[in-house]
Amino acid sequence: MAELNTGFYGVLAAAAFGALLLGYLLASVRLKQQLSAVITESGERQQQLTTCQQQLGQLQQQYQLEQEKLQQLRLVEIKLSEQQRYSDATSQRLQQQLTQTLEELKQAQLEYHNLTNRYTRLKTELDERDASHQRELVNFEKQKQSLVEQFKALSNEILDAKAQSLQESSKTSLNAMLSPFQQSIDAFKKEVQDIHHRETTAQGELKKELQSLKELNQQITQEAHQLSTALRGQKKLQGNWGELVLENVLDRSGLQLGKDYQREVSFNTDEGKFRPDAIVYLPQNKHLVIDAKVSLNAYTRYVNAEHEAERAQALKEHVQAIAGRIKELSAKDYFRLPGLNSPDMVFMFIPIESAFVEALKADENLFQQAIENNILVATPTTLLTSLNIVRQLWRYEDQNKHTAALADKAEAVFKKLNSFLGSFEKIKRGLDTAGAAYIAAENQLVSGRGNLVKQVSDFKNLAPAIKAELPQYFVEKAELEIDFIANESEQTPTQPSEFSDD
Repeated sequence: MAELNTGFYGVLAAAAFGALLLGYLLASVRLKQQLSAVITESGERQQQLTTCQQQLGQLQQQYQLEQEKLQQLRLVEIKLSEQQRYSDATSQRLQQQLTQTLEELKQAQLEYHNLTNRYTRLKTELDERDASHQRELVNFEKQKQSLVEQFKALSNEILDAKAQSLQESSKTSLNAMLSPFQQSIDAFKKEVQDIHHRETTAQGELKKELQSLKELNQQITQEAHQLSTALRGQKKLQGNWGELVLENVLDRSGLQLGKDYQREVSFNTDEGKFRPDAIVYLPQNKHLVIDAKVSLNAYTRYVNAEHEAERAQALKEHVQAIAGRIKELSAKDYFRLPGLNSPDMVFMFIPIESAFVEALKADENLFQQAIENNILVATPTTLLTSLNIVRQLWRYEDQNKHTAALADKAEAVFKKLNSFLGSFEKIKRGLDTAGAAYIAAENQLVSGRGNLVKQVSDFKNLAPAIKAELPQYFVEKAELEIDFIANESEQTPTQPSEFSDD
């Protein structure tokens, strides 16, 4: 019985153990399943945590960048505020400098305006003189015709006073006088027109010059018929008369003795003594030499001769006298005299135009011979025309000097304005540089926790004996800078740990 109980209990114990083992196994399986689920869920949670931490790190970086930008903007705002104060301070100085500059510019503009008005006035005067010249040319044609008629009337009076035997010769001489005179008038007209294109300042006196020419030729014509008694056989008187006519032409040309020409200037050289009858001054320190010592004895005999053979012989001697004088003048080489700056040409003055005309009719090569010997034969009409050209040259020279002076004045005004603008530009660059340097220096004083103003203020707190106060502006700005940095530090959040709980 006891053994039966023992066996029964053994079976029960085995059954109970098997039940327990089975229960343990079942519980172990369920526990493993739950553990696997927990592990899976933990992995997912860990991935989510990693993702959140990454996002949080990015947000923290963005936040830090935004805080840095905000700090920079506040610094910029402070600097702009200080620049505005500095600009207000410098603006007044610049305004004063600008006011002074504008005054100088106004003076320069006023001077330029005055020069412009002067130029306009001169141009108006030139236009008026040009119009006057055109009117004078019309009057010139009328006066030329009147002058020819007057000469015809004078020639008739001379012919009436002559003897019948001299009528033909006088008529021939008169025609010879009028022909070159007409040519000279035409040449003079052409010269006047040429001068008009080069110069516009001397046109107003054309009428006066023509009147002088008319009076001079009238005087020469009246004196021509008296040569038979005034010059016959009197060589010295003949020379004086030629020089007198030359001096009369010089006076009537408008040139001034001592200023525009000199009479009988003596030159002593190794080859002897030279004394030309007249030296005319030209612009650019040049000279013209005039000689009036041609002999007219043969021409006097020619005019008063009663027989054709005697007239022919006298005319031949007259041509020889002119040709001889041409060679004499050519040999003197006046242009080589010390102190003279003369062209190679010398004027040989013949006081009677018909004397030269008759010589040319007898020897057509006489004029070419004179040119080849550097001699220009001049009669009263042609010499007066040449001297008028000289006077016009002097006026043209004065006009050029006046124009050059105006140009120099305008150039000086331009250079002055250009120099002023350059200085003004340098002032602007200097102000810009000074402004940048001021901002940099101020930052060194008031920027940062350990700025110089803050350190000096702290040092003053440690030394109460120091009574002086720093300028309030710099102290306030330094404190504002420190407060700004402190606020930035407080607002900057602490970055969370990567092991923080959700």
